[in-house]
Amino acid sequence: MVGNGDSKLRKKVVIYDSTLRDGAQAEGISFTVNDKLKIVQRLDEFGIDYIEAGNPGSNPKDLEFFEKVGGLRLKTARLAAFGSTCRAGMAAEQDGNLQALLKANTSVVTVFGKSWDFHVTDIIRTTLEENLRMIRDTLCFLKGQGKEVIFDAEHFFDGYRANPDYAMQCLKAAAGAGADCLVLCDTNGGTFPSDVYRIVSEVVRQFSIPIGIHCHNDSGMAVANSLIAVESGAVQVQGTVNGYGERCGNANLCTIIPNLQLKWNASCVPENQIKNLSALSRYVSELANLAHNERDPYVGHCAFAHKGGMHIDAIHKNPLSFEHIRPELVGNERRILMSEVSGRSTILKRIQEVAPWVDKNSYETQYLMNELKRLEHEGYQFEGAETSFELMVRRALGKNDRFFHVKDFRVLCEEHWQDDYSASAIIKLQVDGVEEVSAAEGDGPVNALDKALRKALTVFYPELDRMRLTDYKVRVLDTGKATAAKVRVHIESTDGERVWGTVGVSTNIIEASWAALVDSIEYFLYLHHRGPALKTKCKSDSMG
Repeated sequence: MVGNGDSKLRKKVVIYDSTLRDGAQAEGISFTVNDKLKIVQRLDEFGIDYIEAGNPGSNPKDLEFFEKVGGLRLKTARLAAFGSTCRAGMAAEQDGNLQALLKANTSVVTVFGKSWDFHVTDIIRTTLEENLRMIRDTLCFLKGQGKEVIFDAEHFFDGYRANPDYAMQCLKAAAGAGADCLVLCDTNGGTFPSDVYRIVSEVVRQFSIPIGIHCHNDSGMAVANSLIAVESGAVQVQGTVNGYGERCGNANLCTIIPNLQLKWNASCVPENQIKNLSALSRYVSELANLAHNERDPYVGHCAFAHKGGMHIDAIHKNPLSFEHIRPELVGNERRILMSEVSGRSTILKRIQEVAPWVDKNSYETQYLMNELKRLEHEGYQFEGAETSFELMVRRALGKNDRFFHVKDFRVLCEEHWQDDYSASAIIKLQVDGVEEVSAAEGDGPVNALDKALRKALTVFYPELDRMRLTDYKVRVLDTGKATAAKVRVHIESTDGERVWGTVGVSTNIIEASWAALVDSIEYFLYLHHRGPALKTKCKSDSMG
């Protein structure tokens, strides 16, 4: 399997990104033309070799995109237009889809063709020989137009299992017509790594041109299959950012790239770019308008999060004890979670991040320990909401910047079946002695409060447009009291690159939500107006 490799040998593995085509086929994703242009620029900056930009013959949006993308000056990436072989019974030069590929004006064209005899006879309903003709004529036509042509052998692994001789004939037809790379596709996503290793090894043995791999994740093995294909001799890996794709998704490049580059010492992207992997992952999830998968390897918020006391103790002694790489290598960060199992030393360390001068015997430490116990007894839980804990420490130590002061707010809820909004809020706040009053309607009281607060604050802090809430959870703490029960509200927020959680607890759900919401905005403003780190000791009387 993939190992650490020889540091003196760096095998180049070509990365082919299909987020804008395969990724856009995922349920819930619809990139605008502007989104696609932004993603192209970001992928190019990251050092991706090929960007599959879409199928210009499939929809007007892709046609518009190809018209505009020509104006971008790319540094490293080559754009590829994607389409199928010519249709059965039609000459390649007469096929409208192939003409659309040429009009896209990309230097690279990726063509997919059938390599499973079942698909040839039962799906496109033609003869096996005609399918080989379609592959040959299509590639000859495109090569005659001066294009670099990548051939995607669709359903190759299923085809090889059913009829290995015919599957190989399809590859030979493409190679004979001048294909620059043959890509083996596990289109149904059901192949096991052992089969991938055996089949790719055989293909590599028979062909002298580069071999690529394209895996789907229907059996949860797209990443493993991509890695084993590289070990078998494949030199191009196709996939998407965050594994977006139809059904269960495609091979996740955010997992494949660091595995190859950091574990196997392959060269995938420039050395100075791998640290931007986590930011790239979050950037694309923002444009896709999907919640980021925080449990993704390498780039997830939980990838380097530690909760158990024994684990945390070991991490403090040597991070290698429970981390397979240093999180900063991929632009992520280590997180020590606040919980009842974290231990006293963990809490002290979190306090010291704000006030490094305190120790376990400091009055401030004892005060904050007692305050934490009191809040946890009331129902607060700081695991996943460490931001609220940090703000609590800053307030207790008198080191929290007050970016705004809310003087008053009111919320009204009414039931109007014919109206779009069910609540309204009025907020009066003060920033540096200047008052601002705003009102907003929303889908419920919390949404109305959020809108009104942002409306007032953006007058003073226009950068708030970069922040948005990504999750809102309510947990009933004492169910025996029914509707009078205390609730805990957890809010997750992001500025597109960082994610933080805040918490509020009250018998009043609006008050609990308000506390978490204010903490979230206050922390965002702290991040963007951060002063020098604390270096001097606070006075203990600031504890109140």
